[in-house]
Amino acid sequence: MVFRKFRIKKYRIFRHKPHTMDRNFVNVMLLGLAFMLIFTAFQTGGMIQQTVVNSIHSRDNSYTANGYTSLCIIYAVMAVANWIAPSVVVITGPKLAMVFGGATYCLFIANFLFPKVWVLYFLSFVIGVGAAVIWTGQGNYLTINSNEDTMSRNSGVFWALLQCSLIWGNLFVSFVFTKDTIDEPTIQLTYGVLTGVGIAGTILLFFLRGGNRANSELTLRQSVGECVDAFVGAFRLLTTKRMALLCLTFFYSGLELSFFSGVYGTAIGNTNSLDSEGNAKRFIGISGILIGLGEIIGGATFGLLSSKTNRYGRDPIVILGYVVHMVAFFLIFINLPSVASLQKTNDPSYITSNLGVALFCSFLLGLGDACYNTQMYSILGVLYRDNSAAAFALFKFVQSIAGAIAFFYATTADLHVQVLVLAVFASLGTITFSTVEWSASVHRERETPEDTAHES
Repeated sequence: MVFRKFRIKKYRIFRHKPHTMDRNFVNVMLLGLAFMLIFTAFQTGGMIQQTVVNSIHSRDNSYTANGYTSLCIIYAVMAVANWIAPSVVVITGPKLAMVFGGATYCLFIANFLFPKVWVLYFLSFVIGVGAAVIWTGQGNYLTINSNEDTMSRNSGVFWALLQCSLIWGNLFVSFVFTKDTIDEPTIQLTYGVLTGVGIAGTILLFFLRGGNRANSELTLRQSVGECVDAFVGAFRLLTTKRMALLCLTFFYSGLELSFFSGVYGTAIGNTNSLDSEGNAKRFIGISGILIGLGEIIGGATFGLLSSKTNRYGRDPIVILGYVVHMVAFFLIFINLPSVASLQKTNDPSYITSNLGVALFCSFLLGLGDACYNTQMYSILGVLYRDNSAAAFALFKFVQSIAGAIAFFYATTADLHVQVLVLAVFASLGTITFSTVEWSASVHRERETPEDTAHES
């Protein structure tokens, strides 16, 4: 009888732990699916935004908006809003914060159904605020549902699901964009579908478990106090040596995010020699698909194999991303004309422009980006677990500043100048990330008791 009780008790204990872990992993999967839908709408829209804006202007001279300027506003506002985003997450909890952010994305995508210059720029401001809130909430929610052992896995799985958005959205665009000039019915169809997909993703966020205010009876005074603490905490983090070094890595990630999400696809679409009929715009969607494929392969690989890769540290994966990106930058430099990021061109490049090389670079850009981002999420979730909202807000602040700067100089700087800037900051960001990884003694933190006993 005693033996039976012992077995039952042991069985219940055994069942309880996997149940908790399964629930957390389901939360991560649901979070990834919701972001996949929302960013199917936004990332696809961002990649074709400059092309669509130019097409609208070709039919209506009064529409003088600039796609790069709109994206610059988004990232500039997002950078500033990241300082208040931790406070918003403290008050609402990460779940409602993400719902609010998702709603702003839907409004921004829908503005192209009734294009007005002032509406585009106004909603660029609105989505900048929403982006800061949704990403700070996402980082906080991912940390809540992870521990040191599962953070790399969860961040990798989330990243892979998120980047599936590049597959579905750009697959859709590759079938819709069949003409050199994008006509009004095509724009209506494209952004109508993207708006619906964004709304579906926002609704899915309501089904996340947990992520509400931990104590619904907190008084307003307590909430305000927590907001001030979160705000001050973000400033304090920025002054630490470790975070200051990581900021260079964050800055590079913002530069290259802007490049592959808004500039590179435009450059491909403007290079007439990539297509015998001079209609290279139809390859923008294919480029986006390959970027997404690289992101998914990288995210899934470093997520599913995190238990093995963690033994060697995060820096080898970041260094791999650096090598991949440097190869991509070199090939882009010699393969595409310098002015391709600014206007349609028949200009030659250093080699005869080759579509296969251009699309291979798209894949490399996505793969390298996954290397950097999965490891940045992982190191923040582990080193700043007790202050994750402030840490992720700083990450997005610096990344957004870099994005705004990149889209600002993209209006005048040619493709080759942008690639050279990326190469410089890739080198700096990789060095500083590796320095933090080594100084944090992450290798010693991963040692098991058996390893320690063996070394003794």
